[in-house]
Amino acid sequence: MELRQLEYFVAVAEECHFTRAARRMHVAQSGLSASIRALEVELGAPLFVRSTRQVELTQAGRALLVEARRVLGTIDAARDAVAAVQGLLRGTLAVGSIQCLHAVHLPAVLARFHELHPGVDLRLRQAGSGELVDLVRAGRLDLAFVTSGRAVDDLKSSTLSSEPLVLACAPELPFAERESVRLAELAGQPFVDFNPDWGTRDDVDRALATAGVDRKVAVEVNDVHSLLDFVGFGLGVALVPASFAAKQTRAKFVELVDAPTAETAVVTAPTVSAAASVLLDMVLEAGRGLPVAG
Repeated sequence: MELRQLEYFVAVAEECHFTRAARRMHVAQSGLSASIRALEVELGAPLFVRSTRQVELTQAGRALLVEARRVLGTIDAARDAVAAVQGLLRGTLAVGSIQCLHAVHLPAVLARFHELHPGVDLRLRQAGSGELVDLVRAGRLDLAFVTSGRAVDDLKSSTLSSEPLVLACAPELPFAERESVRLAELAGQPFVDFNPDWGTRDDVDRALATAGVDRKVAVEVNDVHSLLDFVGFGLGVALVPASFAAKQTRAKFVELVDAPTAETAVVTAPTVSAAASVLLDMVLEAGRGLPVAG
């Protein structure tokens, strides 16, 4: 059994597709498939159920995936340890983020990190907070920026920012002329909101339930700009972070008297690589408004 075979196996397991896995590993699909077949022969068990559209792990494949990730993680940690002794950082950092991250200016932080540590390749993935947390748990992300409020007791979490939610509405609505609105006044209004697991959906659901508002979500989106566009043209109202008011949009923003808050946090596994630890320190410094150190 070779290390490369385990890397190919994990790629296929995560992509659920041989072609995508081969593209991810920068190899020919025929070579990757042959490597997987050789691994199955060596282990004496099929690892995947193959179909024309996708592949699924067998029971043996699921068992191997746990150990393969552990082995590959140990190998990466060993490489990082040697590089750290030499004063070098190398490898790949996988970073996840929600859309419209305002707690830190992520491009600036990553640019500074890359300038200081050019041997580390960066991979950025955007998704909903729930998916990002799951990817950190699975070891597929080194750190992720998420909205707080979900259970991450098994992970390390640091709050970066907290801001109130405000009402976003079409300019034609009477709310748009008001200085402030109470949550209870939104009863009966159609809402535009993020898909479950995206953005501040969990925060909004909890706040409205506490206020006794049984709302109807008329439109669900997974994009900030679409949400504001739909709100601006009257498809519904929305509760969004106050920082959204800086965006160019037709929607109007009104303060909430009983405004809930949305917190942004960075989450990691309890133990991280040397490179992830350095980036995490830079993120926390940026979140405190300090100059990003080297």
